[in-house]
Amino acid sequence: MKILITGASGFIGSHMVEQALQLGHKVWAAVRPTSNRKYLTDERIHFIELDYTDGKVLQGQLQDFAREYGCWDVIIHCAGATRCLRHSDFYTINYEGTRLLVDMLMALDIVPRQFIFMSTLGTYGPIHEAPPYQPIRDVDTPNPNTHYGRSKRKTEEYLMSLPAFPYLIFRPTGVYGPRDKDYQILVNGIRHHTELALGFRRQEITFVYVKDLVQAVFLAIAKGVTHRAYFVTDGNVYTSHDFGHIVREELGRPFVLRLTLPLWAGRVAALLCDGIARLTHCRLTLNSDKYRILSQRNWTCDIKPLIEELDYSPQYDLQRGVAETIQDYASGSISSARRARRRVSSLPM
Repeated sequence: MKILITGASGFIGSHMVEQALQLGHKVWAAVRPTSNRKYLTDERIHFIELDYTDGKVLQGQLQDFAREYGCWDVIIHCAGATRCLRHSDFYTINYEGTRLLVDMLMALDIVPRQFIFMSTLGTYGPIHEAPPYQPIRDVDTPNPNTHYGRSKRKTEEYLMSLPAFPYLIFRPTGVYGPRDKDYQILVNGIRHHTELALGFRRQEITFVYVKDLVQAVFLAIAKGVTHRAYFVTDGNVYTSHDFGHIVREELGRPFVLRLTLPLWAGRVAALLCDGIARLTHCRLTLNSDKYRILSQRNWTCDIKPLIEELDYSPQYDLQRGVAETIQDYASGSISSARRARRRVSSLPM
């Protein structure tokens, strides 16, 4: 198949590219001119630039491709923003950019067999927050409480309003694995003897290792599924302590000071970070959106449809996934150190 993967230079997108190549598909990686292609070095990759902000430019780019190759069989749309300085940017990038791409595909009559939209469990927001927690299901009424989640939900609603368009939506929970930066911050904190938690009420959380998410997507491609949406986890439920405990075990049990902050303190810290970000024009890891994510107590969801309809069988629980992730972080650190030494040794004396 001819497969287009948007956001191909990113964490999830680059893993999608690798799996598509491994399965023998012809892969086009959509990247920006400034994108880091560190993980896109395979000579079989075809690169294409797509401008999701300018309709005329995007039309020309898609027409150029269609004239030479026809249309893609599958589009995996991973491009999007998870952190923005302005709230409006979430909607500009995640919703308007996706809508422009979809509208242009339809206008040019180059609609693929499947258009796979990478969404998030955050499109449902805090549901069933009173213990005992019940899994979030697609029959529940979405209640996203972050700009990221709302922008993704708005995009979902647009796709679902197009009965003739072959959309397929994946809503993964927290995705981690090699090349991810957000969970690496938590790992580095534990490595340096500090672990932070937010809120004293029990929190049940879910994870999915990036390779299991990729597995789910390509199972759906093989089965040709459309007009469906799936939650994605590794099938297990964890407490807020489990991730830190497993990371600590993999790091050789360093001494760790675990600090649990009340929700009000986390809210104050998030507001301060919002102010700093506006003043410095720098996106920070902690912000009001992140606070709402961390304060949500129930992140369990129902993946039975994914298992029953796609034969999804996750291969990585948190223990195995964290072990592989930390090994990758370590090898990356060693490689960076070696590159730094080479740069130093090459300096003129």
